[in-house]
Amino acid sequence: MERKAKVIIVMGSDSDLGQMKAAADILGKFDIPFDIHVSSAHRTPEKTHQIVAEGEKNGVGVFIAAAGGAAHLAGVVASATTLPVIGVPVSTRIMGGMDSLLSTVQMPSGIPVATVAIGGAKNAGILAAQILSLNDETLREKLKQFRREMAETVAAKDEKLSKMTVAEYLEQMNQ
Repeated sequence: MERKAKVIIVMGSDSDLGQMKAAADILGKFDIPFDIHVSSAHRTPEKTHQIVAEGEKNGVGVFIAAAGGAAHLAGVVASATTLPVIGVPVSTRIMGGMDSLLSTVQMPSGIPVATVAIGGAKNAGILAAQILSLNDETLREKLKQFRREMAETVAAKDEKLSKMTVAEYLEQMNQ
């Protein structure tokens, strides 16, 4: 039996996949089914609207939209749905992603897009999981475990650092 996607990731270009892999990895870690598409806000707006409409019809709960430069994809997705949209500003060569960030975050009143950091695909995946966890206690527990594991990792690094000089620690990190 095919699982229906709970999240749809839409990218403005296939060149964004390298940055968006982190969102896909997180969704996979939490066993959240997702679909991923390439669709341009400017070159294929009809396709973008079709992806959103089909997603809504099939029970998708969250959209993640990633684009660079004149990054209007998240806004186009948000204009076509009342479901949560998370924008991921893609890092660019020209302005390092500041152009993408400003294009994504500057939405008009009434059409919100939750925006993560430039290249923040991992956080987009986590935020999508948190939104879906509102109605899924099992997923909420997975998120709590994920947080505990992060805290344990930090504590282990602190313990390791306390037993070395800074130079030794940095040398070991670079190996």
